[in-house]
Amino acid sequence: MLLTGTHSRTLDDKKRLVLPKRIREQLEEQTHLYVTPGQDQCLWLYDQGALEQLSTKLDQTPATDAEARVFRRLFFAQMEEVDIDKAGRILLPERLFEHAGLKQDVVLLGVRDRLEIWDAVRWRDYFARHGASYDAVAEAAFRK
Repeated sequence: MLLTGTHSRTLDDKKRLVLPKRIREQLEEQTHLYVTPGQDQCLWLYDQGALEQLSTKLDQTPATDAEARVFRRLFFAQMEEVDIDKAGRILLPERLFEHAGLKQDVVLLGVRDRLEIWDAVRWRDYFARHGASYDAVAEAAFRK
């Protein structure tokens, strides 16, 4: 699945996020997602298929790799399964909501195999800092 786009959203008082119609269509019959802390103080959302692919990749690192062990523990221990209700909403767990410093206005990003949830102000700041270097970052990424 190829998740893309930038979607401004407003959380309700219960910290529920309404997934955009286009995202719900891409997720098809999914009834739940997995949410975990991501890098840069955002939240990552995976469907089961993408999470299994990531897990397979992580399983390729040896059990003796200390950094991989730490990442696996922190990543999976903090992860929570969240249901997608009939209105296309997910309830963000309080501790993950706080971890990401979310307020009422958030931005939902499609980042290929996952979704990211950012506080709207933090996303604007991130984009302001990094958006201008897009060409240089792209060039470096494709050299690897």
